[in-house]
Amino acid sequence: MEPYIVRQTIMNRDQKAMGYEILYADDQVEMWQADDTAAANAIENFLSSMDSESFIGGKTAYITFTRNLLVKNIPKMFDTSKLVIQIEDTLITNPMSHPLITKFKQAGYKIAVIDFEFAPRFFGVLDIVDYIKVNFKNYTDPSLENVIRIGTSFNKEMIAYNIDCAEAYDKAKLYGCVGFQGSYVSERLPAALQKAKIMQGNFMLLMTAVNKDEPDIDEIEEIVSRDVSLTYSLLKLVNSAYFALRNRAKSVKQALVILGLGQLKQWIYLLSFKTDDGSMPDELIKLSFLRGNFCAELVEFADGMPISRSEAYLMGMFSTLGKLMQVPLADVLKQIPIGEEIKAALISHEGRAGMLYDTVICYENANWKKMNELADELGIPKEMISEKYCECVQSVNNTWNQLMQAVDFDDEEE
Repeated sequence: MEPYIVRQTIMNRDQKAMGYEILYADDQVEMWQADDTAAANAIENFLSSMDSESFIGGKTAYITFTRNLLVKNIPKMFDTSKLVIQIEDTLITNPMSHPLITKFKQAGYKIAVIDFEFAPRFFGVLDIVDYIKVNFKNYTDPSLENVIRIGTSFNKEMIAYNIDCAEAYDKAKLYGCVGFQGSYVSERLPAALQKAKIMQGNFMLLMTAVNKDEPDIDEIEEIVSRDVSLTYSLLKLVNSAYFALRNRAKSVKQALVILGLGQLKQWIYLLSFKTDDGSMPDELIKLSFLRGNFCAELVEFADGMPISRSEAYLMGMFSTLGKLMQVPLADVLKQIPIGEEIKAALISHEGRAGMLYDTVICYENANWKKMNELADELGIPKEMISEKYCECVQSVNNTWNQLMQAVDFDDEEE
């Protein structure tokens, strides 16, 4: 049994991350649906081996627990302020399970119930429920509004999941949900960014230049130097208190050497999508980093790939550019001097590069069956996919924290 684990963002009404749902499965079944001891042991071992604080980036984790996992006190691996215990509606009304759930509630953990029904048997257990998660897969169902209205009347916070289109999101928001989860939500931009003026030409050239297998520092210097805002921001950042230089960097080349190409590619993204008021689409930019890292890791294990590690990184990172720039992705990619394999993969999911990209997206969406099929066809060993994903998540979180610290120093000098 090889367990998979993925995190999915839950956004609040202000489009900020209120937490991550941690979804897990083995290669046969969604493991939260399995009540056998073997499944419980597998998840216990998996959660024990990962750095949960780093994995969730300081946010709250929403995790579905079976009765066996509760009996084994697995929630105790998390601080009470960092975990919401999710349970199936059938479990909360089970007389054998109710005292167990109540014990965790009294210990300070918050409780979320999935697909709760407002039938008489449920009203007696509402006192221990903090959140009710409502499935918006069939968002046209007229009963959804009533469920959310009743739940809100009992002072429960309603979270809509399977939000995969704008119509579902709009309805969930209209009905009064406070949390939103799904493929549409993870790539949705804050309204403030939609009015931001985003540089395009130099950004494209610069991202391509820094992600080459052998980056040319002179080429990068030339691209940065031709854009006054880039030059100003780079020198300001490198000369900020974060780097604590004895002597100030006075040229673009000096600044590039100090910053390093690794930090440069991340900084470019932050700078490009930072609005005048300092806000950024944090989760979407982090998703760009995560996809880039994950594609770069998996391409090393795939057979017959027509793209290199650095090209795979670009493919993952550029997958969100259409959303970030508020234009069709195909139009954005026309401006970038990247390989046709990457363009075909991102636009029409063609070729083996397209299969690699789809593997990452299927994993991200917890579509384990399709992901397994793609991994088999690419020759990627399934036993290491989840390990690489977790490594990438923790790497992105660490990088993000460093960048935010640097940006904060930069802002302090305004």
